[in-house]
Amino acid sequence: GNRLRLALLHVPTGAELALVIEPAGEAPEFTVTIEAAPTLAMDGPLALPQPFAPEDGTWLVVPLNEGIAYPVGDPAIEPMRLIAYGGHGICMAFWGVTDGRAGHMAIIETPDDAAIRLVRLEGRLAVAPEWDPQKGRFGYARRLRYVFFDRGGHVALAKRYRAHVRSLGRLVTLAEKRRRNPHVDRLIGAVNVWCWEADAVGIVREMQAAGIDRILWSHRQPPEALRQLNELGVLTSRYDIYQDAMNPANFPKLRGVHSDWTSDAWPEDIMIGPDGDWIRGWRVRGRDGQWYPCGVLCDLKAPEYAARRIPPELATHPYRCRFIDTTTASPWRECYAPAHPMTRTDSRRAKMRLLEYVSRDLNLVCGSETGHDAAVPYVHYFEGMMSLGPYRVPDAGRDMRRIWTEVPERVAKFQLGHRYRLPLWELVYHDCVVAQWYWGDYNNKLPALWDKRDLFNALYGTPPMFMFDRRLWREQRDRFVRSYHAAATAARLTGYSEMTDHRFLTPDRDVQQTVFANGVRVTVNFGQRPFLMPDGTTLAPGAQRIERPPDSSGSSRP
Repeated sequence: GNRLRLALLHVPTGAELALVIEPAGEAPEFTVTIEAAPTLAMDGPLALPQPFAPEDGTWLVVPLNEGIAYPVGDPAIEPMRLIAYGGHGICMAFWGVTDGRAGHMAIIETPDDAAIRLVRLEGRLAVAPEWDPQKGRFGYARRLRYVFFDRGGHVALAKRYRAHVRSLGRLVTLAEKRRRNPHVDRLIGAVNVWCWEADAVGIVREMQAAGIDRILWSHRQPPEALRQLNELGVLTSRYDIYQDAMNPANFPKLRGVHSDWTSDAWPEDIMIGPDGDWIRGWRVRGRDGQWYPCGVLCDLKAPEYAARRIPPELATHPYRCRFIDTTTASPWRECYAPAHPMTRTDSRRAKMRLLEYVSRDLNLVCGSETGHDAAVPYVHYFEGMMSLGPYRVPDAGRDMRRIWTEVPERVAKFQLGHRYRLPLWELVYHDCVVAQWYWGDYNNKLPALWDKRDLFNALYGTPPMFMFDRRLWREQRDRFVRSYHAAATAARLTGYSEMTDHRFLTPDRDVQQTVFANGVRVTVNFGQRPFLMPDGTTLAPGAQRIERPPDSSGSSRP
């Protein structure tokens, strides 16, 4: 046939591999499959095939969280390794290169033990695929699909990947999820509020009176407050986690014991590494100033702990939603405990079962941290998909309530950098999962960038996140209201619609536009100069425009 099979020999070890290249019918695509004996020992990543040499003037397209484009000649970009099996890597299994029109992409068809490495070839950035061992062995055939385009740029790449995940059955839309659970509609266009004040009902009444009518209240509440919030139309949620388990022997040394730790898992259900030692997780500082790490609950066991915890609570606390921390942020892991051994593939399946239990068995609106597209069928929102993990402010996960009055350069350049960011996640999954900022990277986190963050929400059709106490809310009420309307209007209008296009309307990328399947068009001006729109009107610096089709209603609900 049309297959090309290359026999490879690793001379230092004598390991034998095969590289199989096969065209995909008439499409401008081919697959590359790496084959070897499943028991072949591996002591580190296998870097095959070698990267394509990039051309000047092209951009790497990388689904780092929401998405980013790196100019291949930009010396400021640091080489990095991004795993494909966790939220702090690439959140979708592809990468690409484009000059804005033509380009190519690689879809990782076996992502569970895969990664990409950004490297420099003759001074230019390139992407090299890497294959991690499966428990020290080759394990199974590894496969990439290369796809070539002559037009469409990053949008064409994203849409080809959307077709790929549709073929996997992963493209489950919010409209489908709403048919299973009508409370999903309360999520669409709702601001995610993190507030630890006691009088949640009073604050929500103030917010709604001020015009903030759609709210996801994320902090836990007592039963009566939940009932009142539910009656006010709020999506009531709480934080939960099935990863960290502190050794109970450490409790007397700590300043407090987290009520959501699964510490009764210690030590039988803790994950064990290849060296026989237990895997360390989140650390807390004790009374003596020392740091004490939690163990990591084995993912295979997590659904059992959720089944013990959540249903009894729901019997008295009428939550409509639950946020499961870390599940889609932390990597798929290997466990070497004899009682519950696990490959990364097993880990992924167990994590998805946990999320499926929350969203389908318990019929709750479900969110998780950072995000990964393996979870698209099982979740409704990701806290952190909008935020590019490497470019958050320092210590964003611990010091999340701190308001930053100074803007770190990396945050301004990349996190809120409109010349680098791309809405790759929205182009693939906007109508499937709601993307939000990280809880240490919310709209009001850096006041100097607040307006710009609202513009990104509008452009991407995603809702804002606020974190405040009562004093901050009352001091800046008008600013919060303005932010809500600036950021959430497009999210409500487009929440159930595919993002069909994203365009740069100026060569410097200052003016950008998105188009949605229901006809809504959003244009924003990130720049310092007015922009002349096609209809002769002017879009001022820092302004947005939402254009609706003539028959548009106030929501994209089909």
